[in-house]
Amino acid sequence: MKRKKILGSHVKRLLSGVALHGRRHLTEVETDLLQTALLLDEAIDKLTSSFLAIHSAVGTRQDAINRLLAGEAPSEEDSARLSDMSGEIGQHVNSAITSMQFQDMTSQLIDRTLRRVAGLRDFLGTLSEHGAEIAPETDSEEIVERLGKVSMALAIQSLELRGMLRKSVEQRHLESGDIELF
Repeated sequence: MKRKKILGSHVKRLLSGVALHGRRHLTEVETDLLQTALLLDEAIDKLTSSFLAIHSAVGTRQDAINRLLAGEAPSEEDSARLSDMSGEIGQHVNSAITSMQFQDMTSQLIDRTLRRVAGLRDFLGTLSEHGAEIAPETDSEEIVERLGKVSMALAIQSLELRGMLRKSVEQRHLESGDIELF
């Protein structure tokens, strides 16, 4: 009777550990995906604003240019707008470029999520490998020993994965303007 209780407690501890570690990693995956979605939403909003501002600036300048081409004398406002045209459009383009930097951060989040999913897959693979070694005729003491080993292996894997993935996501290339669009 005592052997069955020991075996049962080891199985219970193993299954509880697998469920706990699996839930933790899946919660982190969910968090990373939500952060990625928020970054994308914010970046798209900023890009849209920047491109609309560029369109507006170019349209306003085009109106002034059309009046000049029609032979009208430029107003002081038209002269000022035409003089400031390059700078204003440059600012909007820079704002759009800065907004496109989301690619770096989202790439880091996606990479971290993929590594977490791969780690969870390896975690479950370890469980499967150790479970395959237990035959139906294996005695209780050996099962308890194997369950202890699998529990230890899974705990180590989980800690290694958690430690590897605790790094924060940060903007790496903002100062250089490196952008990958496609």
